[in-house]
Amino acid sequence: MPHLLQGPAATAALLTAPVAVPLAVACVHALTGLRASAAEVREPSREVSSQPALVGAATGPADGAAAPPPPESDAPHRADWYGLISPSAIITCGAVLAALGDDEAVTAYGGLLRADALTVWMLLVVGAVALIACATAPSYLAGERTAERADARNTALFHVLVQAFLAAMCLAVLTANLGVLWVAIEATTIVTAFLVGHRRTRTSVEAAWKYVVICSAGIALAFLGTVLIYYAARQAGIAEAYALDWPTLMEQADRLDPAVTRLGIGLVLLGFGAKAGLVPLHAWLPDAHSQAPAPVSALMSGVLLSVAFTAILRYQSIADAALGTGYTRALLTGIALLTLALAAALLLAQRDYKRMLAYSSMEHMSLIALGAAIGTPLARAALLLHIAGHGLAKAVAFCASGHILHLTRTTRIGRVRGLIARAPGLAGIFGLAVVALLGFPPFSLFASELGIVRAGFAARMGWAVSAALLLVLIAFAALAARTARMLLGPAPTATTDEPPATTGWPLVLGLVACAALGISTGPLTDLLLNAAQAIGAR
Repeated sequence: MPHLLQGPAATAALLTAPVAVPLAVACVHALTGLRASAAEVREPSREVSSQPALVGAATGPADGAAAPPPPESDAPHRADWYGLISPSAIITCGAVLAALGDDEAVTAYGGLLRADALTVWMLLVVGAVALIACATAPSYLAGERTAERADARNTALFHVLVQAFLAAMCLAVLTANLGVLWVAIEATTIVTAFLVGHRRTRTSVEAAWKYVVICSAGIALAFLGTVLIYYAARQAGIAEAYALDWPTLMEQADRLDPAVTRLGIGLVLLGFGAKAGLVPLHAWLPDAHSQAPAPVSALMSGVLLSVAFTAILRYQSIADAALGTGYTRALLTGIALLTLALAAALLLAQRDYKRMLAYSSMEHMSLIALGAAIGTPLARAALLLHIAGHGLAKAVAFCASGHILHLTRTTRIGRVRGLIARAPGLAGIFGLAVVALLGFPPFSLFASELGIVRAGFAARMGWAVSAALLLVLIAFAALAARTARMLLGPAPTATTDEPPATTGWPLVLGLVACAALGISTGPLTDLLLNAAQAIGAR
């Protein structure tokens, strides 16, 4: 059976489906939104035409006088679940590619799409986080409709943008062309800008504009860096068709001009570092993550940051082969420690729980950057495990925070008290997600952080690891104290609101998966080690 999955057609299907399926689902949601809009347009004429019948039936109710809403009004609610098709397809394709167990990368469309072990690992992470976000979206959107902040058209637009977001991220991890990679990352900026401002409030629109401006500046720097790498490749005699093919650049990195490559890589690290939430172009992250709908925040924090950092890992492999390891090690170490210091300081002063989770994302991305700076096989395996664990835990935390917002109608930490007494199930899920983010066993972040620390001391980077541990301890204390303040204490007596109806199984599943990865990577062990090897080893 495996040989049937290794033909050119089967390979092309496996590499295309993670991009094509979300786009197809987006088209379905677009049609659903158009039907809902057409129904709303026809509704006034239906009411006018029904008035004579109601007048003529004054002595008794007509058969349809007290009829319930038309059946099509339930269609958008059923359509909310269509979004699960895309993460299921992404996970299935990733699992099949992993099950093939071939150490060689598979390609399609003349090498434009390429899947090695790192690609497969990221597909599984994207699919798992998307499954959590898309499975909790129906209950979140139900709360938005109850609060009259969304209608059928807004809901359909939400789903279309989310599916396009998934397609762009999958394209970013599947492509072997650095130019297409840039286009895919830029596409995520365009799509998520509309998602950040989905509520159309003043603060959400402001956050969307801030996100667009800062990330566009970062993407512009990344574009300039990509052009410089292309120039260096052409000057080295690499054919035009392969000048941005990163496997080719890896093979012929010693022919690249060092000065041009150094400048290009520096710009790329700054540019894609903006999308990864790293200093100095990080300021968009807390605003965007706090204003976006909870499932979108889960996707942005859980996988968008990691997908952007995967692009950095690809460029780092080229830079290390062309310039040696010292250049990217110095850059990434400095960026990681500065980001971690800023995140720890801002967590100490934070009063908004969604912004608190956003600054926690900066903390964890800085640890991932530190692992990349260390660059040993253990460090690379640990940072990939950290990407998976952080994605799962942060997706659960953000999705739970959306239900907390529906319950309390505030994102202020000081106004949220006694969640355990008020909504024990929701509080338990949110609390365990924060425990996972704090790095407690058995969750995988404990194992990945331990691996990064061990690798750092073994690589004689103890000074950087020690500084990072001190800053992590500060962030740990701030995050733990504010979460405890939200969960503990008596429930407010002045409110009669009922806890929101939540879909708890995806959140529980995410926590179980995060804990399982912390105990053993099991069948994913070989994939993890191969993925670490795919991005180079020192």
